[in-house]
Amino acid sequence: MQRKHERLATPWAAGVAGVVFAVLLAAAIVLMRIALPDGTAGGETTVDAAQRSAVRTALELLPFAGIAFLWFMGALREQAGEGEDRFFSTVFLGSGLVFVATLFGAAAAAGTVLDESQQHPPFGRHFVYVLLTTYALRMAAVFIITTSTIGRRSGALPRPLIAVGYLAGLALLVVGASVPWSELVFPAWALLLSVNILRGRRPARTQPATST
Repeated sequence: MQRKHERLATPWAAGVAGVVFAVLLAAAIVLMRIALPDGTAGGETTVDAAQRSAVRTALELLPFAGIAFLWFMGALREQAGEGEDRFFSTVFLGSGLVFVATLFGAAAAAGTVLDESQQHPPFGRHFVYVLLTTYALRMAAVFIITTSTIGRRSGALPRPLIAVGYLAGLALLVVGASVPWSELVFPAWALLLSVNILRGRRPARTQPATST
């Protein structure tokens, strides 16, 4: 009974972590977009006090978003069940881990923006923009497509979510950084998927022991 209780409760808790991840990542993206609207490396635009504050806040949110994303990955793997395909499972884990690593790399590079001035070219600003909107988004697209494929093959996800996942993944692969605010597609998809997990799983209640 205890093992069954843990199996039911863990996906529910991880689904909550998925919601936390989506909210934190979306908030960090909005703050970074406000502080670094285009990420251009040219010109002599400085980063003012309000932009520095936005970057600092985003940097504080990103580590927690990455940790929540790991729990979110665990929830998705549990949804797939024991019959998951090894190939897709490998791509799923690889793309998810690379996304987290790229996200943390962008956060580390964003720290250099706080030290930039008119006397130095805004290299960090451009590097953060490219790392987040090009590489991180591509890994997010692979993660979405792989997750949708696993959900379709295992029957763990409803068809509407599978269709939305494929569309979101293809949009991130094709569009990338060419459309402003396209980064929000990933947390929006994660939020939808987390809500689906929460609707399908409820924290199991401990049943009173029955005498035999």
